[in-house]
Amino acid sequence: MTAFPNREQSDENSINGGRKKPEENLMVDGSLGEALRGAEVDKIDIARGREYALLSVLLARAPDRTLLERLANLPGDASPLGVVHAALAEAAGRTSVERVEREYFDLFIGLGRGELLPYGSYYLSGFLHERPLARLRAHLARLGIERAEGQVEPEDHAAILCEVMARLANGELPAPSGADREVFEQHLSPWIGRFFADLERAEAADFYLPVGALGRVFMEIETSAFTLAKEADSARQKEQRR
Repeated sequence: MTAFPNREQSDENSINGGRKKPEENLMVDGSLGEALRGAEVDKIDIARGREYALLSVLLARAPDRTLLERLANLPGDASPLGVVHAALAEAAGRTSVERVEREYFDLFIGLGRGELLPYGSYYLSGFLHERPLARLRAHLARLGIERAEGQVEPEDHAAILCEVMARLANGELPAPSGADREVFEQHLSPWIGRFFADLERAEAADFYLPVGALGRVFMEIETSAFTLAKEADSARQKEQRR
């Protein structure tokens, strides 16, 4: 995966209506998975965490000037992920803070509502704050994760789910092995690919068109990787039972 600004670099000086920074959205109860805190994190998982963190930051608020400048220098390559990184860099280089703020407003806030509703409950049930959100909250509670005081968005917002995945992948959240796969398969895979595809096609999308492409391509990569991992685990278990 191509390197790009990490969470701390991409989010500095970024504010949006008093909303807390993405890394402050969640509080973690350290009583779970304490023994895993010092575990070495695989380099691929660190790269995965950075992809999720970037998506989280871009979905939580419009990027500020500092982030746009850094995104404009994103390197690309011929891989599917590299191609969308290059497209995102090009989009960041030709937009402005004022234009992207208006675009974000039209897409996700709007007068009454934005063009898109980036919530799992909406995509899975057609309504907000429904059973998919309740199931997600119960799952996160088992992992010792809860929404921070003052965070107005529900946990099934795409930005918060990407943050959860980022912090599970890079080891910031102490959790049992395979927790990221369970969260992904149960709470992201059923809907978030459709959301990113909708973002690619949204009328108001310009800068956010390649953001949608990045999300869609990365979720396809994650789906394939988790499928292969599950098949490998199944084969290993069969071999052990022999």
